[in-house]
Amino acid sequence: MDHFQQQILLLFSIPIYAVIIPLEILLSNFRHMHFYSWKETLMNIYLNLLNAGIDLVLRLFIAYALLAYLYQYHLAIHWNPIAYWLVLLFSEDLLFWLEHYIDHSIRIFWAVHVTHHSSPEYNLSTGFRSSVFMPVYKYLYFIPLVLLNFRPMDVVFMYSITQIYGILVHTQAIKKLPKWIEYVLVTPSHHRVHHASNIPYLDRNMGMVFIIWDRMFGTFTEELPDEIPHYGITKPIEQPFHPVHIVTHEWKEINKDLKKSRSLKDKLNYLFQPPGWSHDGSTKTSRELQKDWKTGRL
Repeated sequence: MDHFQQQILLLFSIPIYAVIIPLEILLSNFRHMHFYSWKETLMNIYLNLLNAGIDLVLRLFIAYALLAYLYQYHLAIHWNPIAYWLVLLFSEDLLFWLEHYIDHSIRIFWAVHVTHHSSPEYNLSTGFRSSVFMPVYKYLYFIPLVLLNFRPMDVVFMYSITQIYGILVHTQAIKKLPKWIEYVLVTPSHHRVHHASNIPYLDRNMGMVFIIWDRMFGTFTEELPDEIPHYGITKPIEQPFHPVHIVTHEWKEINKDLKKSRSLKDKLNYLFQPPGWSHDGSTKTSRELQKDWKTGRL
């Protein structure tokens, strides 16, 4: 990433750290809403630092080395400068939607992603509650972009910019925005739905910047006035502040399920089916829960 791009990232990110988060803390306490607690905020910072350390190493070996190697085989596409950045923005955001959808749909990936959803609080610092091991595979989703003649450093730069936007929607302070914005962009209202553990909200609104992908692919749900979001995951973590357990708890649950499954097919299903799948129906996936909720069985 060149010096100019680094300056742009600093310009966008510093106000989040220095101004917006302290302001949200002050306003939430002033209004007696108390969006933040010390333990959860420190856990968010801890998980972000773990993610950042892994990301720093893997960015060199995957984001730059692998993508740069594949870039030499890119198609001979000559982009108009404006089209270059616009197509990169929309394409990268679509690939993020795909990654995010897979993270919620395949259990071994959910085991990585679940840390981001595990906090019962929802505030700007939750945006930094990173899925620690996601850097192991997230850059692989960008391979199609470098083959379409997008420079690896520009791909990583665009992803960093969209991540900043993704952090800003982690707030309860902003309710609904104008309808045209709500229709096109991911808003705080949309992302509150995504982080909620309410049955009708599970695995919905996967977008980072644009909500249009969710509208197109059937994963969009509006925040409902009579369905107040309850944050966190459906099964509370026994040791939510343990520095290792908070990262590995879902892997431990997978291991328990693998031990009790009798066939290879069941073992593979516990790894690759959606979270909640069980061979005996003792637990249910989000789609099964939503079907029961719609038919009044819950």
